[in-house]
Amino acid sequence: MDGGLESEPPMPMRSGRLEKRTRLTIPVRIVSLQEPTDAERAFTENVCSLGVRVLASRPHQLNERLLINSAEGGLQTQARVVYCQALSDGRFALGLQFPKENVVWDNKTQGRGD
Repeated sequence: MDGGLESEPPMPMRSGRLEKRTRLTIPVRIVSLQEPTDAERAFTENVCSLGVRVLASRPHQLNERLLINSAEGGLQTQARVVYCQALSDGRFALGLQFPKENVVWDNKTQGRGD
């Protein structure tokens, strides 16, 4: 032993999601902060505390800011569009990232901001 600190192997680079998604379908209402009178009904497909995948009827712009309200009223939070994917059935899958707050999703509360 040379008396120095042993170096550890470098940590592997992470790829993919920071948090596992949970498959959960909840009706939500999404509203663009740029067009607050133009609300749209949508459904979540999967969720986590950092974001949500929503199935919407129309496309949204990358980085567009949206307000998300659960149908049950347990959640109201802002989100940023990180992707918009056209689906074969004519709908659009939106990847939405929440700001700093963590959001807890479950069937009873229909989502709530912490």
